[in-house]
Amino acid sequence: MAHTFSVNEDVRHQMQGPQGRVGSGQLNIYTIVSRLPLEGDGRPRYRIKSKTENIERVVTEDQLSRCA
Repeated sequence: MAHTFSVNEDVRHQMQGPQGRVGSGQLNIYTIVSRLPLEGDGRPRYRIKSKTENIERVVTEDQLSRCA
């Protein structure tokens, strides 16, 4: 599976709650900083940086969506 998003692209990140459940909070806007190697199960990973806070995360592609 190839990466869908590009470096420097703005995306929405859906926070996950306990045990991987989707959180009820709002979607946060992040910028793709880098593409990372695939997870063991083949899911693409990314390093993302918040547009509003000084936070970086490593997430899988299924947690991201395109900004409208």
